[in-house]
Amino acid sequence: MIGQRESVSGAHFAFTDRWGGVSAAPYEELNLGGAVGDDPGAVGSNRELAAKSLGLDPARVVWMNQVHGADVAVVTEPWGDKPVPRVDALVTAERGLALAVLTADCTPVLLADPVAGIAAAAHAGRPGMVAGVVPAALRAMTELGADPARIVARTGPAVCGRCYEVPEQMRAEVAAVEPAAHAETSWGTPALDVTAGVHAQLDRLGVRDRRQSPVCTLESGDHFSYRRERTTGRLAGYVWLD
Repeated sequence: MIGQRESVSGAHFAFTDRWGGVSAAPYEELNLGGAVGDDPGAVGSNRELAAKSLGLDPARVVWMNQVHGADVAVVTEPWGDKPVPRVDALVTAERGLALAVLTADCTPVLLADPVAGIAAAAHAGRPGMVAGVVPAALRAMTELGADPARIVARTGPAVCGRCYEVPEQMRAEVAAVEPAAHAETSWGTPALDVTAGVHAQLDRLGVRDRRQSPVCTLESGDHFSYRRERTTGRLAGYVWLD
């Protein structure tokens, strides 16, 4: 259920795998995405199971309506009956409020400044990475008092540069914006490494405490991959502060 979990000075980071939930094929088992065609009841049960396994109140987990952009929402409480905004990053200064990001090949980015009590979750697919969703999230954090030198950054399971094949023109366009994303597949064709691009952006912005998951979602049968399966579930990354 929780494939990776880490705590750093009261900041908590977690990434799910696909097991331990109640969804039926092709979303088996722990699909946490509510907009992929799965039964809403199953998704709700899965979100509750995942939250409780982390010691979180499911009602205190904040989700977003991800659209592959660079908009950021600063949140102080769960959405409740309000519409979930169309953003690709969430930032909060509320300790105990968990932020969640959904992925199935894109790079989930979790950020926290434990001293300032500021956390962020960002959805960095190819379009979002190019648009600058991670720098936008970092700006929102610093405006609330975070210091990049104190920020802890963790990126979760994502399709790797050896597997993310793209047309040569697309690789050139992305690399013109973020050279670190330039990659080649293991079979010698043009590719992109979105996670490498994200880490290069964080490095330029002064974030030094960075780690990335070794898991490639396309290669791992324990994780959902849109490129591999098309109709499939979504993984989640969670970040919160004590």
